Amino acid sequence: MKHEIRYGKADVSVYRTHAEPLTGVTRIPESPFAGRENTLVAAQIEVAVHGTQFLDAYTKGDNRLVVATDTMKNFIHARSLVARARTLEEWLLEVGTGFLDTYPHMERLTMLGRDLPFPATVVPAADGFGVSDRLFSRDRCDHGVARLELSRTDDGTVAITEHECGRRELQLIKITGSAFADFARDEHTTLPERPDRPLYIWCNVGWRYTDASDAVLVDPARYVAAEQVADLAAAVFEEFVSLSIQHLVNEIGMRMLDRWPQLAEASFDAQNRLWDAVAESTDGRVKTYADPRPPYGHIGLVLRRD
Repeated sequence: MKHEIRYGKADVSVYRTHAEPLTGVTRIPESPFAGRENTLVAAQIEVAVHGTQFLDAYTKGDNRLVVATDTMKNFIHARSLVARARTLEEWLLEVGTGFLDTYPHMERLTMLGRDLPFPATVVPAADGFGVSDRLFSRDRCDHGVARLELSRTDDGTVAITEHECGRRELQLIKITGSAFADFARDEHTTLPERPDRPLYIWCNVGWRYTDASDAVLVDPARYVAAEQVADLAAAVFEEFVSLSIQHLVNEIGMRMLDRWPQLAEASFDAQNRLWDAVAESTDGRVKTYADPRPPYGHIGLVLRRD
């Protein structure tokens, strides 16, 4: 019998004040993002431990080497206190490295994280309005995610063996400047062609670096911030006349790989959530819509450099 073992703690919410600021990020034309003060950072963190050292717990009920998942939760909180945590990826690396340094019988880990965005609120200031240095509002829309696979090497150091970064749950609606026409038609086709249509997409964007060290701020100038990716996707959507969602996500992916030569891959998982038209004015410009009924169009794409 062969066993593949994994156990850990999921959905550990951590809220950290005064992490180290993120600076030195390379600006791009599509985004105003240049860094973060990190006065308040928050994330849901998951650790999954892999390895044969825990086999006896499964086959014999022998828990002597088992680190309780409640202990893992406490460790994540404790390690987060001393982490630089400039980015989600660096935060995961620091916590994961701490696990492998503290528990030698852990062979390798999967560290997963999801940003919990709390942007600073806009409040009255002496010259009008400005962002607060103490009041933050929970943003529940799109957010950054990351996954790091960590393993202990022969010399005892920790290596990143696999990784993926992402921006999840982008929701963008464009009321004109998209089309879907000239598609295959047969006796099952009822959808009309639309040379110009609104387009509402839900989209997850992912990316991988050629060198995983770029993901964890070995050189901040080579780091790709999830905020920049979200801004780039919106800029391309706004200016590009797409002939389908497939056409749109390919254009976003090509722009990403052009802007960031350090990326090896860009990926997309998108849904067409376009509202159902209910009524329109006589001139056709003023319209009302209702939420669409499922099922939804589901589009995927991965772009990798040769």
